[in-house]
Amino acid sequence: MKGWATDQGVEGSMITFLGDTRSELTEALGVVLDHPGPMGVLGSPRCKRFSMFIDDGVIKTINIAAAENDPAGDDNPTISLVEKMLGDL
Repeated sequence: MKGWATDQGVEGSMITFLGDTRSELTEALGVVLDHPGPMGVLGSPRCKRFSMFIDDGVIKTINIAAAENDPAGDDNPTISLVEKMLGDL
């Protein structure tokens, strides 16, 4: 995660990158990507594409980029991008 933070230019900022290696948070949030299509390529369940605004430990907004015909949210990730999050603020 440190390498990703460095690549994104956020290392040392207020943004913290965390891994969910056992999918505990992914499962608790209900954002497990276990559709047969993506799993056929990825091999195991992953986390859906999403953004989340948390204020003082309370989830205020969660935006999940997934649709019935696009379970990974690849075709239209707009809802999980920064512009949507800024609008949610």
